[in-house]
Amino acid sequence: MTSLTEQQTDVTAAVHAIADRSRAAARLVAAANRASKDRALLAIGEDLVANTAAVLAANALDVEAGLANGTSKALLDRLSLTGDRIAGLAEALQNLAGLPDPVGSLERGQTLPNGVRMRQVHVPLGVVAAIYEARPNVTVDIAGLALKSGNAVILRGGSAAAHTNSALVDLIRDSLVRSGLPADAVQSVDQYGREGANVLMTARGRVDVLIPRGGRDLIQTVVTRSSVPVIETGEGNVHIFVDHSADPAMAVDILLNAKTQRPSVCNTVETLLLHRDASATGDVLRALAGAGVRLHADQRTLDALPDGVGADLATDDDWAREYMDLDLAVATVDSLDQALDHIRQWTSGHTEAIITNDLGNAERFIANIDSAAVIVNASTRFTDGAELGLGAEVGISTQKMHARGPMGLRELTTTKWILQGDGQVRS
Repeated sequence: MTSLTEQQTDVTAAVHAIADRSRAAARLVAAANRASKDRALLAIGEDLVANTAAVLAANALDVEAGLANGTSKALLDRLSLTGDRIAGLAEALQNLAGLPDPVGSLERGQTLPNGVRMRQVHVPLGVVAAIYEARPNVTVDIAGLALKSGNAVILRGGSAAAHTNSALVDLIRDSLVRSGLPADAVQSVDQYGREGANVLMTARGRVDVLIPRGGRDLIQTVVTRSSVPVIETGEGNVHIFVDHSADPAMAVDILLNAKTQRPSVCNTVETLLLHRDASATGDVLRALAGAGVRLHADQRTLDALPDGVGADLATDDDWAREYMDLDLAVATVDSLDQALDHIRQWTSGHTEAIITNDLGNAERFIANIDSAAVIVNASTRFTDGAELGLGAEVGISTQKMHARGPMGLRELTTTKWILQGDGQVRS
């Protein structure tokens, strides 16, 4: 019988072998020209559409298992693929192919006083690992972004989407071979479960950067256990402040979109702050309740609820929570300053928005909010790589080093300095 230690040793060796193959593939992808990478992206998109039925069949197994395990409606939404969603993934790959290649792009350059010519150019990160959960669309998004930016990628997509991710990774690898790029540019460690993820987190020197994408528990696990450098993507405890001058119709449209269009994603609003004198308050609360949103309100809001609108009394857990469902925390505040204080206390640093017709308040909100994205008079759902013209995103970074906000192609590169001289020496 194989001991636990022997099993762990076997997994470590297997994951390290995957990482080593990724390193070899990364060198080839880094050297590939734009035409080769774009050809591969288009091939993956074509193969996705052509194999929609097979991908949906694999996804149905994961969804069925999720239902049997009591997975929440929000998680099932993230897990589920449809024909339209697969077509959307293929379209995103086409959009990526149409974007400029970040590799080799110039960050800055000049001729120094001594005649040395200096350039700082963008280069791939190398081997990028991603750990995420119940999001099969992320498998395609990250693979596409990694390839276009000249990287190899190792994926850990979690057991909830095991069948779907396996089908997608196999499809992508076949597409790469058909396009003349190495299949090992996209690999998975899902077959090794949590132990494989643990090895990936400690494969420093084999993996250049690790990107977690998921809920708070997953992200904090990766951040605390990893010896590989981590780009932290954060949960979306997103706020919208409805100012006293907000137009009621605009506020209703924005809140309904930000909360109900797709509640299971990280750019969905989770806390609504209402100015005590906002004329939009009644219309907004009635519209949200009418759309099936469950309100968790402070006492001031409960005391002023419109007829026919109910709510639970909010606690500190509500202010800190990323519901990712049709739930919304609501508080009434006396001023913009009080709204800013609330956001500073509870924000996850993802996205905050203000609805206002007061230009001064809009500018103060922008200047005083220290989150990755700040929005004025628009839905928080626009904090998204595709919506912002990035083609797709690896995640929304809430840290302040290297990358912040939606991470697209440029965020999957680093830079190197190139100095060219004519024999100069330093005095």
